[in-house]
Amino acid sequence: MSTTYTTASDEERETAIEAAAQAVQRGGLVVLPTDTVYGIGADAFDHDAVQALLDAKGRGREMPPPVLISAATTLAALASNLQSYVEALTEAFWPGPLTLVCEQQPSLTWDLGDARGTVAVRMPDHEIALALLERTGPLAVSSANLSGLPAATEADAAEGMLGESVEVVLDDGPSPKGEASTILDVRLSQPRLLRLGALSVAAINDVIQPLGATVIEDDED
Repeated sequence: MSTTYTTASDEERETAIEAAAQAVQRGGLVVLPTDTVYGIGADAFDHDAVQALLDAKGRGREMPPPVLISAATTLAALASNLQSYVEALTEAFWPGPLTLVCEQQPSLTWDLGDARGTVAVRMPDHEIALALLERTGPLAVSSANLSGLPAATEADAAEGMLGESVEVVLDDGPSPKGEASTILDVRLSQPRLLRLGALSVAAINDVIQPLGATVIEDDED
C-alpha cells in the first residue's frame, strides 16, 4: 500500500520529497507530479525497480520508460552523438513538455527495457519533480496509469490505479497541462515526430529551422 503526501506548505513539501527520495533509494516506486501528467517513477539505474515499474503498469519491455532529469547538462551524460540542433531545443523548451529520443551513452549499465540503444529524456517544468530529481538523480518515469487507460492528471486517480504497487504518492493537485509531452527522435539531422503532445510542431520549427532542421511528421502517432 502507498502513503500519500500533500505538498501545500513548505514543511509538507520537504517531508513529501524526502519520503519519495528514500523510497526510490530503497528500490521502490513513487507517483510524482509533473508539468504534463502524473508519473510513476523508479531509479533509472536499478534494473529491478524499472522492471517493477513496467509490471505495475502492465507494460512490456518493448515500451521502455523515458528518463527525467533535473538539469539540461545531464543529457550529455546519458546521450551520445547529439545533433547540433539539440542544444537549441533544450535551451528553448527545457524545462518543459518535450521528450528527446537520443542514442544512449554506450557506457551506461542500466536496463530500461528493449530500448535498442536509445534513451528518451526530458526535464520537467515542475518544482516538486525537479526537487525530487535533484535528490535521486535520473528517474525512469512513465505516465501514472495502467496500460491502456488514460494518464492520471490527479494524484487520486494515479493512486487508484497504482496504489498497490507504489510506496509513495506525491499529491500536488491537478497537473498544470494535463497533456503528455511531445516526443521527438533527434538521432538524425532532421528530427522526427513520434508523438504530438503539449508542445506544437510550429513552436519547435521556429527554433530549429534557422539551423537547417525541420520536424518530419510522417511517423506521427
